[in-house]
Amino acid sequence: MSYWGELLTIAGIHLLAVASPGPDFAIVLRQSLRFGSKTGRETAIGVGTGILIHATYSVLGFGLLISKYEWLYNGMRFLAAGYLLFLAYQGFRAKRVEYEAVQSEKREISFKKAFSKGFLVNAFNPKVTLFFLSIYTAVVSESTPFSWQVVYGIYMAVATMIWFSLVATLFGQSRIRNWYNRYNNVIEKIIAIALTLLAVKLIWG
Repeated sequence: MSYWGELLTIAGIHLLAVASPGPDFAIVLRQSLRFGSKTGRETAIGVGTGILIHATYSVLGFGLLISKYEWLYNGMRFLAAGYLLFLAYQGFRAKRVEYEAVQSEKREISFKKAFSKGFLVNAFNPKVTLFFLSIYTAVVSESTPFSWQVVYGIYMAVATMIWFSLVATLFGQSRIRNWYNRYNNVIEKIIAIALTLLAVKLIWG
């Protein structure tokens, strides 16, 4: 298989993975609805940067260490689940905001805060670790040059940023946000339940 063939195979597998609802989608959706497309895209950049972390240790062979040592894998699993539960807790505690008040309120957070939420959700997710481990062992040939392996990782990081930026742009539109603002209390609880279920899946899945 040529290196371009490997890249196309990885692109197809990655598209299926990134399009599947999970913690990354949940956090980008929540940020976009609450604060708008700009904040959602900044969160998407954080998610994509988390992908770079996974790609880096996979290329360097550290992914095998994480999968080999159960305590290390479980540590990442519980960290990720704990952070998701923390985000869920915030959602459950969220109080209803009157529609008129939200309309006039400037609802933006800093790039650092938006970025860190996306980064932490992705970087400590051991399911992503296993995904990259499978990619770099089952798809990437042992003869594939280091430079091409780096290209694969960069591609997946950039593609992830683009995908979730599109998600942020869609759900951060004024019409959708206005609908969210009318029912923010209910929607926050639904997202919080989803985050809780994702955390449970990480722990016992």
